[in-house]
Amino acid sequence: MAANYVMPLAAMCQITKLVQKTAKYGQFNEREVESFLQSIVNLNPEQPEDVYSDSFALKSGYRTLLSQLTPQGDKDVEMVKYVGSIMQLERALSNNPKALSELAKRLKDVERQLQHFEICDTTILAALADIYSEVVSPLGQKIQVFGEPDLLKQTATQQKIRALLLAGIRSAVLWRQLGGKRRQFFFGKKKIIAEAQRQV
Repeated sequence: MAANYVMPLAAMCQITKLVQKTAKYGQFNEREVESFLQSIVNLNPEQPEDVYSDSFALKSGYRTLLSQLTPQGDKDVEMVKYVGSIMQLERALSNNPKALSELAKRLKDVERQLQHFEICDTTILAALADIYSEVVSPLGQKIQVFGEPDLLKQTATQQKIRALLLAGIRSAVLWRQLGGKRRQFFFGKKKIIAEAQRQV
């Protein structure tokens, strides 16, 4: 079965979980975040599945998605808010040609930097965070991040969170490209659950 919109939806759920881990506990596991951060600069994949290089990280996303949608699952209102806000911001971005062209230009710069640095290097995280806060965030309502105030004050934490939110925007772009629509949460919930169960 060809990739469908459930895949980037699972990725968004996992990315917001990683935002929570970073904001609340200062946990930023490179192995967990790498594939999602890499997806930001993976703009011309041969097929949608190639956007995420780590199928294990994606599996966690499918499990997270299932826990939100199934009756016996462990609901997380905060995560739902994050995913909704990311989708809203992506919509504002996709309707703004000027911001899209600036985004493309800045991502090319990051691609050049990646010839010298790893994706989780502080230089790259800072560049991705800047793109998020200067190009994407001003387009809509600011995403309010909940966490430990002392951690949230630290520049390093802020940069990690913004880089992850940019990865969330990348997944929201793919979600829309693959036919994702908000009404599917109401009318296509069974289908989403079935596909997520198939993947775990």
